[in-house]
Amino acid sequence: MLRLDNIAAQFGKQILFVGASAAIRKGEKVGLIGPNGAGKSTLFRYLMREELPDEGAVAVDRGVTVGYFRQDVGEMQGKPVIAETMNGAGPVSEVAQELKQLEHDLADPDKADQMEKLVERFGEVQARFDALGGYALEGRAREILAGLGFSESMVEGDVGALSGGWKMRVALARILLMKPDAMLLDEPSNHLDLESLIWLEGFLKNYEGALLMTSHDREFMNRVCTSIIEIDGGELITYSGNYDFYDQQKAMAMKQQQAAYERQQAMLAKEIAFIEHFKARASHAAQVQSRVKKLDKIDKLEAPRRVEKVAFEFKPAPRSGEDVVKLMKVRKAYGPKVIYDNFDFLVRRRERWCVLGVNGAGKSTLLKLAAGASQPDSGTVTIGGSVKLGYFAQHAMDVLDGTKTVEETLMEAFPRSSVGTMRTLAGCFGFIKDEVEKSVRVLSGGEKARLVLALMLYDPPNFLVLDEPTNHLDMATRELLIGALKDFDGTLLFVSHDRHFLAALSNRVLELTPQGPVPYGGGYTEYVARTGREAPGLHPNTK
Repeated sequence: MLRLDNIAAQFGKQILFVGASAAIRKGEKVGLIGPNGAGKSTLFRYLMREELPDEGAVAVDRGVTVGYFRQDVGEMQGKPVIAETMNGAGPVSEVAQELKQLEHDLADPDKADQMEKLVERFGEVQARFDALGGYALEGRAREILAGLGFSESMVEGDVGALSGGWKMRVALARILLMKPDAMLLDEPSNHLDLESLIWLEGFLKNYEGALLMTSHDREFMNRVCTSIIEIDGGELITYSGNYDFYDQQKAMAMKQQQAAYERQQAMLAKEIAFIEHFKARASHAAQVQSRVKKLDKIDKLEAPRRVEKVAFEFKPAPRSGEDVVKLMKVRKAYGPKVIYDNFDFLVRRRERWCVLGVNGAGKSTLLKLAAGASQPDSGTVTIGGSVKLGYFAQHAMDVLDGTKTVEETLMEAFPRSSVGTMRTLAGCFGFIKDEVEKSVRVLSGGEKARLVLALMLYDPPNFLVLDEPTNHLDMATRELLIGALKDFDGTLLFVSHDRHFLAALSNRVLELTPQGPVPYGGGYTEYVARTGREAPGLHPNTK
């Protein structure tokens, strides 16, 4: 359905693609991966004919409709959410608009002389609308919006009043409602909570068209993708299987390539040593010439390209008291909505609590209470002895000074540390080489999150409160963060929609239910095994 044949592209001095080819067939669900700047979004634009490669061909089969979800959703305002969603449903929405206009014209006495023609056209358009499933369109739109976490009141509300994250969900709903023959989804898992993410997984598994998507969520890629296309050194390399299979195959291929390279280098060194040793001896002239010719004919293997990873040893967290934070008889309400009432909760040293709950259940509120960023209406929140708190929330990025560079931000926070140490720390969080000179003002949301995490973990507290710390982080940085937090000797209280992150780091679960908070001994993996569901609000065995 979608093909890229021998494409080449260069932006300035950066070569993106060299003779790159790939094909995506009907029913295939392909994950597109590669480092930042490798050209993932560029490939999407090629397939949408918004740009053309310098060389090669991009082909979309005749008659194939393509839906493209991108992070830049454009302007949305002045319509209810349901209308904005239905408005983007492709051909059926265009037919719906014509049908509405015809209904208006048929009721217009000024157009009585055109009645016969209007009735005939109304019949044609109505039949087309029915064939496209138009009469079921609103029901499908409401079902998709509900799956993506919209309440009934939000569905009827003005789309312009929504936050950027919710507008992105509307844009995603439009593409899903459109049900095109092929979908290009750029980070569809961003801004989704766990329940919506699992619903989207099920939707995409049942989708019958071709799918090409990017995502930083490893588990989401594993559940949805049937193959992986990697952008590697300007080439497109296709792997059959999900992300974990790709990871294994890539590691194996790198190991084999390294072994082959080392064997060839050893052989070349041996041959060159022989030539150097005997080149002045007439008795060995024939042998020397033979080996020189042999070396000239050998195809030299290149050393495997290695992803640059910076190792960094984080300082151990200071020891806290046994009781880290204690909530007693806490009540918290926002207007008439009561979030907590008579709530008791104790976090003890080295416990790693993940907090689960549907939208509005009070996950972020609990983290704010524990971190002292919000006060209870009644009851007490007590921080234990020798507790050094670190709190990561989305607004934490707003306190960064936009006039400073990444390096200046780190040096100002840790003036006694050397420039070399700070550059190593920056590299550990993805700011390689000249990227430390970037101004904070121009950093993306993900880059700002990485900088805040670097500031927090270099001189680590012993109690970390983390509200969606993996939002916007790429897969490599997520793995680095998981590694750093696995070695963290303190206490964790966190919210995340990344199941890989949840499973790797939690040893306690607090589920916020309509009946009240329910604690579970054991981590997220044990919670899933015990309840038969991956998130609150889902039926057991929903996967």
